[in-house]
Amino acid sequence: MRSTQDREEPARDRAGSPGALSRRGVLKGTAVTVGLAAAWAGIAQPAHAAEGAAVPGQSDCATARMGGNAITMSVVDGALRWSVQHHGRTVVDTSVLGLELSDGTVLGGDVAVTRNQHGTARTTWNPVYGRNATVTDHYQEQRWNLRDTATGARFGVQIRAYRTGVALRYLLLDEGTATVSDELTTFAFPDGTTVYSARDEDTYLPVAPGSIPVTGTSTTDNGPLTDLPLTATLGDGLIACVCESARLGFPRLMLGSTDGQPGTLSAFLMEHTARGTGPVEPDSTFTTPFATPWRAVVIGSTHAELVDNAELILNLAPPGALADTSWIKPGKVFRCELSTAAGLAGIDFAVARGLEYIEYDAGWYGPEFTTTDATKPITAIDLPSVISYATSKGIGVFLYVNRLALTDADSLFGLYKSWGVAGIKLGFINDGTRTMTDQITDWAKTAAKYQLLIDMHDDVRPFGYERTYPNWISLEGVRGNEQFPTATHNVTLPFARNIGGPMDYTICYGQSRDKTTNTHQMAMAAVYYQPLNFLFWYDKPSKYANPANWPGLPWFNAVPTTWDESRTLAGSIGEYVAVARRSGDTWYLGAMTNETSRVLAIPLLFLGGGTYTATVYADGTPGAAPYQTPVVVSTRSVTAESTLSVAMAPAGGQAVVLKPN
Repeated sequence: MRSTQDREEPARDRAGSPGALSRRGVLKGTAVTVGLAAAWAGIAQPAHAAEGAAVPGQSDCATARMGGNAITMSVVDGALRWSVQHHGRTVVDTSVLGLELSDGTVLGGDVAVTRNQHGTARTTWNPVYGRNATVTDHYQEQRWNLRDTATGARFGVQIRAYRTGVALRYLLLDEGTATVSDELTTFAFPDGTTVYSARDEDTYLPVAPGSIPVTGTSTTDNGPLTDLPLTATLGDGLIACVCESARLGFPRLMLGSTDGQPGTLSAFLMEHTARGTGPVEPDSTFTTPFATPWRAVVIGSTHAELVDNAELILNLAPPGALADTSWIKPGKVFRCELSTAAGLAGIDFAVARGLEYIEYDAGWYGPEFTTTDATKPITAIDLPSVISYATSKGIGVFLYVNRLALTDADSLFGLYKSWGVAGIKLGFINDGTRTMTDQITDWAKTAAKYQLLIDMHDDVRPFGYERTYPNWISLEGVRGNEQFPTATHNVTLPFARNIGGPMDYTICYGQSRDKTTNTHQMAMAAVYYQPLNFLFWYDKPSKYANPANWPGLPWFNAVPTTWDESRTLAGSIGEYVAVARRSGDTWYLGAMTNETSRVLAIPLLFLGGGTYTATVYADGTPGAAPYQTPVVVSTRSVTAESTLSVAMAPAGGQAVVLKPN
């Protein structure tokens, strides 16, 4: 991705000395790159000045503010603390900051502030694909350099306030190495907070922060732990989502209930992989200087605003590392059955239905847990013929690979490139430990080397890396739609998992096992941000041989997967959601409800001038089961002055195309 500088403001240290802002840059090739380059990539960087004692009375508190959000770090009786407010209302009450090293040193327990720096920066950049064509990166920042009074170790804390939320991270400043065994960050939420807890591929459970259920096994991290993103409703419509960004060379963050503190969640750095295989890593050693990942709190005054503020995670991630991104193309995918004929038919179906890719999933090279050679297709698939035919039709081919077959990713990805493969879907990925973080980021880099898109499946969690390596176009990390979850689960995701980044959620239109209506499934294509969108999951082309039986097909033919502009129009976590997204001059609106029928009044103020034709795909008279509810299509003329009445059956939805006349 290329970023376009918009405006940068000079930074000043607390004593008032002006500093120069550094331009964005990505250094390569040294351990310090991972540390300081990551620490300072894309931020307002004060000019270097010698460290000295901070001014008495001025170093015990520092606040960054932007757009009503304020994040404060303070020293209380020698110990580091932080808090967050939104327009004066508490989001995170006074909470702990700190890291524990393997030798028992606690960085943050007894500190002296040695230098204060602050500044404001504003830039704009253009993602290769995304929710919006242009992203504004505007924040105020405070940085403290600190000294541990017991050991003299030097470290820092960096805080930022954005209009969309806040973030913090730690900087290990001494040159050499450091071994971190624990992160001590806590999140003390106000009374009455409900958090939406989910681990691995579980459904979301709304509970008090102190009531996260104990999960895990003897071979995984065990305790009252939840994965990120973690959404918290704070009362009076205020909502926040805890995420991480720029996780490089560091274990994945979970949050856990805290004994004796019912409103507080504590950081937990994963020691096992999510699937419990591979070595246990109770601590991680880094070359220093080193910057930890960002701990971000996306904030919304309303639930709908939270969804629109999700780009905070991208703004915190390192800028794009690829000079040429012209080959990276988002799109819709159709999974084929495992034969040559099915592949050829899938290609024709993709052409007819406006899809960009087909995919051969698990089994194309044999049973995925007993066959570790992903270089030889089964005899039923003449892969060269399928790829050749796909290329002639302008369709790309994805191949699934289980992690067990990834013993030499460089060789395998190079082979796939020579075959003409467009992308890889990786299965059963073991996220969690620092080693797996390194492995995942290395796979993304290696895939980029061979101009391959990559989609990582199972319990992988987002951290903004699709900005740095946009060929990492999607990931799962959620209870998937192929498991036929409830409508309540589906209308929780826009405010939870999808805040963190792209989500592969395999739309199951027309499935009798759906617990939702077909229009609910259709609306997902606009409601969810999923730049690689698998459609018609479990189906084959012959099912749709008579399009008259499937009135939703024109919607899927037309709907894009990447956008020029996105607006969340209404929503309440676990209840309902309505999102409008623009591609060119056409808007696509999706609305979904839980098991309760409802009617939303949606003003169309986001439309441009003139009249638009609204093609509405709505729920008909509810059937005996939600999937039996028919799709009813109608058209009407609307303008920006119109209000759309969006009626949805139980577990239903609505999909609308708004095209200018």
